[in-house]
Amino acid sequence: MSLSHQCYLQTLPPISHTASFNCHNKLPQKPYGARRSPKLYIACARGNNRASTPNKDNYHATLKALNSKGRSPRKSLGQNYMLNSDINEQLVGVAGVEEDDVVLEIGPGTGSLTNTLINSGAFVLAVEKDKHMAALVSERFSSTGKLKVLNEDIVKCHVRSHISSLYENTKEIDPDSRKAKVVANIPFYISTNVIKLLLPMGDIFSEVVLLLQEETAMRLVEPSLRTPEYRPINIFVNFYSDPEYKFKVERTNFFPQPNVDAAVVSFKLKQPSEYPQVSSSKSFFALVNSAFNGKRKMIRKTLQHICTSLEIEEALESIGLLSTSRPEELTVDDFVKLHNLITKE
Repeated sequence: MSLSHQCYLQTLPPISHTASFNCHNKLPQKPYGARRSPKLYIACARGNNRASTPNKDNYHATLKALNSKGRSPRKSLGQNYMLNSDINEQLVGVAGVEEDDVVLEIGPGTGSLTNTLINSGAFVLAVEKDKHMAALVSERFSSTGKLKVLNEDIVKCHVRSHISSLYENTKEIDPDSRKAKVVANIPFYISTNVIKLLLPMGDIFSEVVLLLQEETAMRLVEPSLRTPEYRPINIFVNFYSDPEYKFKVERTNFFPQPNVDAAVVSFKLKQPSEYPQVSSSKSFFALVNSAFNGKRKMIRKTLQHICTSLEIEEALESIGLLSTSRPEELTVDDFVKLHNLITKE
C-alpha cells in the first residue's frame, strides 16, 4: 500500500459515539459517469497480518476516508456508516467468526466492519454496489490477503458461484471444515430482498447475521398471530431459518444519523433436509402469498383458484382449524399441512 493510501486511512483521536454531527456540511460530490460493467477487486498480497487497521473506525476516520474519494453518503444507496467499533465487535461475536472462516459482507463502505472481520482471522467476500467504496475498501486491505471485493449489486449477484470460486482459488481455506457465514450492516431498503436471497442457502451458509431497521427486526423475529404484522415474509423466514433478535443499536452510532434505530438479528439457517416437507417450495409460497392477498379475507375465498371453497373448508377442519380461518391465524406448520392437502401436483 502506498504512503498516500496509508495517509487517509489513519484514524484521528476518537470522539464520543453520542456526539451530534452536523450533516448539513456535505462533502463535495462528483457526478457519476456512464454506467460500467461490474468490477472485481482482489487483494493479492498474502501474509499473516491480521491487525490490518488496528485503530478504531470513528467519525473522523470515516469522514477522512470519504473525503479521500471526494464522496459523501448517498441516500439513494442507503449509506449510513457505522461509527462504533464496539458494535462491529458484537456483530462479529454474534456470528462466532473464527480464524479462517469465510464471511460474506454486504456493503462494506469504508471498511469499518470489514476491519473487525479480518482482525478476527476471516476471509471476507465483500459485495459493494458503489464503485468508489469498492475501490476504497480494496485499497485499504490490499496487504492482508484476506479480502475479495465485488463491485456488484447484491440483489443481482451470483453469490453461490462467487463463494464456490473463493473456496477453489484460496488454498488456505478448507472447504470441508465449515460453512461460510454472512455478517453485514446492510442498507435498510434492501432488507427483504437480501433475506429472500440468502435464507434458502443453508447448503453453503450456516448463519446470516444482519443489522436491520429495528422495526423490521421485531416483525421478522417476533410476529404475533392475528395481527397486521404477520405476513408472508414471516412464513418464509421460519421455513428456512430459526431467527433470533440479538440487540438494539441506537441511531446515534451511524453517520449520517438515520431516523430510526437498528437491531441485530441472527438467522440460523436450516439444512435442506430440515425444511418443512412440501411437494414444491414454489407452489407452497405461491399458496401463502395468495392466501394473504385478500386483506382480512377468509382462506376459503382467497384460495379458490386452487380448489373449491368446500374442499378448502374440509382441509382446514381436518387440521384442526375453523373453516372460516384467515391467513394471519395460520402457523408455518398449518400452511404446510394445508398446502399438502389441497394442491394437486
